[in-house]
Amino acid sequence: MKAIAFTEHGDLNVLQLMQLSDPEPAADEVLIKVEACGLNHLDIWIRQGWQGLSVPMPHIGGCEVVGKISALGKNVSGWNVGEHVLVSPGQSCGGCERCLEGRESLCPQFSVMGTSRQGGFAEFTTAPARELLRISDTWQPEEWAATPLVFLTAWHMLVGRANVRKGETVLIHAAGSGVGSAGIQVAKHLGATVMTTAGSDEKLAKAKALGADHVINYKTTPEFHKEVKKLTNGRGVDVVFEHIGPATWEK
Repeated sequence: MKAIAFTEHGDLNVLQLMQLSDPEPAADEVLIKVEACGLNHLDIWIRQGWQGLSVPMPHIGGCEVVGKISALGKNVSGWNVGEHVLVSPGQSCGGCERCLEGRESLCPQFSVMGTSRQGGFAEFTTAPARELLRISDTWQPEEWAATPLVFLTAWHMLVGRANVRKGETVLIHAAGSGVGSAGIQVAKHLGATVMTTAGSDEKLAKAKALGADHVINYKTTPEFHKEVKKLTNGRGVDVVFEHIGPATWEK
């Protein structure tokens, strides 16, 4: 199969188009013919490497995989060749205390597709059958592949951590980002009033289209926190959806 892979960590020039052997699914895995794979900053970090990181070489990145099942491991049941699936990027054992609590990211064996195991920047990849989700043809494969990490992150922040309730007000920074745009949709799904910030009117228009109730251009309104106070009659918001770092902390 063809794959985009690297044999050493570094800049973009370490990436190569390689001809590699097709992977074989383990007993509890499936073989997937990849149709689309999302590109994330995580892929850049993995390519660059960091102290203590160990990945199989040649390494194939890509953690958001969409495709069709091409073959089944000998112990796999409940799935059929040809089914259209999305692979959960975060993978866990499924049986430990944390997994049974629904907190899979705290599983001692937790890993992300394209890190400790090979990812989806290839014609084929393998994945545990328990990490598959059936998907419809409502969206194109590229659209499905753009959803897992950002929506899982937004859901964990707003539901798992903030416990957002109907009627609360949520301020979401960086509305034009993947996580920000997912956050808008999750917050509206939960019944919240959503305020967002972004650096251009084009991004704010898209935020409005996603359901944001109030939008603020932080470049033309650098004291955006004052606008938030004004919009809430001095009360402020119940939850700040903060995922970009120190640039917003003081406000």
